[in-house]
Parts: sequence; structure tokens; C-alpha cells
Amino acid sequence: MIEIGAFVADRYEILEKIGAGGMSDVYKAKDQVLGRFVAVKVLKQEFAEDVNFVTKFHTEAQSAAGLQHPNIVNIYDVGSEEHVHFIVMEYVEGITLKTYIEKKGQLNYKEAISIAIQVARGIEAAHNNQIIHRDIKPQNIMISHEGKVKVTDFGIARAATSNTIHSDVMGSVHYTSPEQARNGFVDGKSDIYSLGIVMYEMVTGRVPYDGDTTVSIAIQHLQEEMVAPSAYAPQLPISLEKIILKCTQKSQDRRYGFMADLLVDLKRALMDPDSDFVVIDNAINQAKTTVIREDEVRGIKEQSQRKNYAGTEGPVSRKIYDDDDDLDDEEDEDEGGFLNPKMEKAVTILGIVTAVIIIIIIIYLIGSIAGLFGGGKDDSEEEVPDDQIEEESGQIEMVDLRGKNFDDAKRQLEDMGLKIYQADTAESEEYEEGEIISQNIQEGDMVDEGTTVRVVVSSGKGESEVSVPKVVGYTDTAAIGMLTDAKLDYTREYESSDTIPEGTVIRQSPEGGQMVAEGTKVTIVVSQGKKSVTVPDLRKKTEAQARQLLEDAGLNPGTVNSEYDDEVPEGQVISQSEVAGKTVYSGTTVSFTVSLGPKEVFYRCWLNIKLPADDTVVAANIQLVDPNGNVLESWPNVSAASFPFQIDVMNLTCDKGTLIIEWLMEDEEGNVTSSTQKKTVSFDKQN
Repeated sequence: MIEIGAFVADRYEILEKIGAGGMSDVYKAKDQVLGRFVAVKVLKQEFAEDVNFVTKFHTEAQSAAGLQHPNIVNIYDVGSEEHVHFIVMEYVEGITLKTYIEKKGQLNYKEAISIAIQVARGIEAAHNNQIIHRDIKPQNIMISHEGKVKVTDFGIARAATSNTIHSDVMGSVHYTSPEQARNGFVDGKSDIYSLGIVMYEMVTGRVPYDGDTTVSIAIQHLQEEMVAPSAYAPQLPISLEKIILKCTQKSQDRRYGFMADLLVDLKRALMDPDSDFVVIDNAINQAKTTVIREDEVRGIKEQSQRKNYAGTEGPVSRKIYDDDDDLDDEEDEDEGGFLNPKMEKAVTILGIVTAVIIIIIIIYLIGSIAGLFGGGKDDSEEEVPDDQIEEESGQIEMVDLRGKNFDDAKRQLEDMGLKIYQADTAESEEYEEGEIISQNIQEGDMVDEGTTVRVVVSSGKGESEVSVPKVVGYTDTAAIGMLTDAKLDYTREYESSDTIPEGTVIRQSPEGGQMVAEGTKVTIVVSQGKKSVTVPDLRKKTEAQARQLLEDAGLNPGTVNSEYDDEVPEGQVISQSEVAGKTVYSGTTVSFTVSLGPKEVFYRCWLNIKLPADDTVVAANIQLVDPNGNVLESWPNVSAASFPFQIDVMNLTCDKGTLIIEWLMEDEEGNVTSSTQKKTVSFDKQN
């Protein structure tokens, strides 16, 4: 456990804890060298004690540190000190996609595609560097306050899965690919599958497979059909639904081959959502559902009974995910592939039947040519051209009319023997006024001569008005989604606030409820929370100077204490309640202590003076002086009767002095003489 205020690697000052997982804790920190905020991920103690795990953890993190992409949370530093192993990453002000989905319920298709495109770009950059993420899930996707989407934890999942599945496995198994669930070969298509599950959750607000245990969920990934997302999101465009279905095919061969292919379809779906252009391979040797073998089920269940990494018993599977070691991959390839035994048998029988049919066709053709079956061609017969056959059948192949002027399309169809009817008009951002937007008979369809084609013609972009949604009080991310849904543009400004939470919209212009034209830009002012300021160094400053420094920094001077100090001159600040250089919120109270200078020591002189043996002494004059000859105390004309005479002087500032006694003596005739006695004496410290 790292304490707040501690320094990691003598560089990163820990400010606050911002997250925790089964494997690590995450802290917000200040990089004192570059003056920027960073996120420091620190391995928990139970993982830090495993040498093999730590080695792989560092290796994978260092590999991922080479990734530099706008849609990836970059890794800045990897290190360890005093058995503390850490990764320093880019700090993203925002929330996870998981939290965003929980707040909105379901995302509209435009927002879901936009987020998916940014995630896919980040993953594509990693794949191009031979790095597979292996743990794509909404919890590992950050959305910044500026709307930028970033993927985190690249390279870390590989190290984690080679040792254990930690306590947040229930979050990961919902998004794991079938090959990961069966400990098979993992490649870039595994990340594509997981991204498909994430897209499913974005548009439906739920995951396709759920259960009480990790094992039950993993088995569903392997053998159960997914409920189509349109069942929960009826307005979902067909293009996005088929993209999701293609990403989440159980067979790797039926998914997108590369992230670049997925990106092409996502971008097209954003422009033309209702077009059915996504092709999913329906090859006969790729069944929709591959039933998991009984021995695989037993294997997964047995693994779930084993001890977890910390050595305690628990229902956590140690290896639901593939560690992707090379030796394991070779064993995976030897397991016999994706199909189960029954399917392999069916494929074999089907192959035999196909071969027999081909042989029969060949025999028939040979026989026809030889005239054995009466099917030989008469030399007098003329071969009929294919285009003549089509004309005689009365079928005409439909052409694409989109983007064409209505009159031009009408002439073209009439020349083909078809008719056209303008069924409706609609506003369009893509097509100019008078151009055809859509047609009821699609390009390539065969129709009868004289068929009427119904089309929708563009009326232009239009200037329709919309109502500005009220977004004050919402998070900026939610507000942007609401404005986008209303077909409005936006601009974002920031302002500090002591009362409104960070990331919340303070005000908007135009205000909610006003009617404006589509595309109008709405300005939203977003709270930055309390303003962050740096605590000034008050040491060696006077009290007045310290107060001024605090007020100039936007901080409140607190209690002023005082104490003695042998090194700091009187009147100067000795210490302060908040460390100099620390980042705190504006208005924070900072107390400080002012020096009283060196603490003064006081001494006491206590003496008991007796008369000398000479009986002629009648009185005495007594003085106590310091080493410089200054009189500290005096007692004039002390009669002989007062002896023994006690001296008790307090609060002396020196530790010694001189006692001077002038003895006055009188003889029988009444003559007075004197004799002086001096003695150096040491004083005692007062308690």
C-alpha cells in the first residue's frame, strides 16, 4: 500500500487513489520532472512476490510502452523499487465506457459507431506492432472529457493471463472469445470478437451472455447462440447489427480478418446505416454453433476448482484465458481444430456424397457428347446467345438510381422497358435536391418488363428547426450525446466551480427548450471542479510575507503557531501544514508556524553566606555581578545579625558570576575598617 504524498522513483508524487482491480491499484500522481499528471498502476503484494509473473509483467509492459497512438493510453515508464512494481501511464480525465453505458442505458447507433471506430483504431495500431490486447472490455476503454476514446492496459493482459485470473474475472469473461475460453490459439481476431461484444453492450445496454459463474458464461461463448441485438434495440440499423454479428462469430474464420476490414464497414455504416452490405461467410464447414466437447467442459470446471494464485481455495478458474505461450499454441493446433467430432463426421459424409454426385455428372456429360443418352447436339441447331435468352424471359436486371436526377433516371428506365414513380421526398445531407435517395428495387434484382420502380427524391438539406435539449446538470459526455441526437453541433468551454462537480455542465447557450435550426452550435460550459493551485514555499518568510503569498495563490491563511527554533531567526516561518509544491484545490487553508528564535535558558543563584571568624564584623555590602561586571543584584549594609545570609536570585541569563562581599569591621575604639572578598560562583539551570 502506497501512502498519499509518497514519491515513487523519486519523481512521481502520489496524490490520490483513483481505482483498484484484482491485480493492481491505480493512483493519480504528479510527475515532478515534467510537471504533468500521470496514472501510476502498482502491483498488489501477492503478485509482486512471484518472480516469474513480475518478469513477464515488466516485459509485456515495456513492449506496450512502444505504442504511441491517440486512441491508446500511452505507457511512460515501467519500474520497481523496494518490491513495489509499477507502470506509469497517461492520465485521462474522464470515465470508463462501462460507467458511460450504465449512465445512458443504450447508446444511439451513431455514438456507438463513433466510439467503436476510435477503439478499433487503437487496437489496429497495436496489432500492427504484433501486440494483442486479450482483454478488450468497457472497463478498459476511457472516454475523456473532450470526447476522445482511449484503450488502456495493452500488454498487461498477457502477463496476467499467464498466471491467474484475478478477482475481476467476472468483468472480463463476459467479453472473452471462444478460443480464449477453450484455451485455444489467440490472435487479433480475438480482440475483434471482444470489441463485437462491447458494441453489443453499447447498443443494447446489456451483455449477450451472463450467468452466476465464470464457467457458465465461458461455456455460453462456446456453444450458445447470441440473441440478435435488434431484439433489445429495435431501431438498430441492419448494417451495425450485421457488423456486430460478424465480429462475434464463434469461428475465427468467419469474423473480420483484420481490424482494418472492420474499420471500413464501420465507416460505411456511419454514412449509410440502412444498407445491407455486410457479408458473413456461410461456408458449409463453418457451423453457427460449435458444441463444446464434454472433456473440454470437464477441463474448464476442473480448473475452476483449483487453487487461485494466492494459494487459497476458491471457485476461480486459473486459466480461462490463453497465456499464448508458443508451446501452448503448437499444442492448440494439434487439438484437431474448432469442429467437434459429430460435425467432423458430418463434413466427411457430405464430402463423400459430393464426390459421388460429381462423378455421376461427369459420366452423364461424357455420355451426352457420345450420344449415349440421346442428348447429343444436332449440328443444325444454332446456339442462342445469353442476352437473347434474357430478353425472351422478360426479366430485366435493375440498375442503381441513387444520386441520379429524377428525369435522367426516368429516361433510362423507360429505355429499359421499366416505369418510375416518385413515392416521396426527404431531406438529405448526402444528395442534392432532385437526386434520388433510395429505390424499392435494389441494384442487381431481376424484374419483369413494365415493372414500376418507386423512388424517394431529395428535397435538399432543409432548414428544419429542432428543440435544444436541456443539458445543464448532465455530464459533458452525456450532454454531447444529447446534442448530437438532436442534430446540433456543440462547443465546450471550461470554468472552475467550488460547488458543481467536475465534468458537469454549468450552463448552456442557447438555453434548453429554444427552437433553432439543425446544426446550430450550442455552447456548454463545463465545471472543472475546484481550481487546482500549487502551494507556495513559506519557509524563511515573515508572517506578513507568508500571508500575502497564500492569498496571491488563492489559498486561505490558517492558524499561525509559534515555537522556539535554534536555526530559524525570530519572526520567520519554520514550517507549513501543506507541503510546498503540492497541488491542492483553490481555497484550501494553509496554517504555518513562526519562529521565536532560540529558546532562552534561565539560571538561578542560591548561596548561603556565613560570617567570618573575626568577631569585629558589624555589617557587609554584598553584590552579585555577571562576567561583564554588570551588577545582577546587590544587598547593602547587611547587619551581622542577619548572618548566615541567604541569596536566591532567579531568571538569570548567564550561567556564572562573581560574588563580591565588603566586610565592615569596628574596633574597640569605634573605628570602622573594611575588607573585600571576591568569589566566582556557578549558577544552576531553572526547571
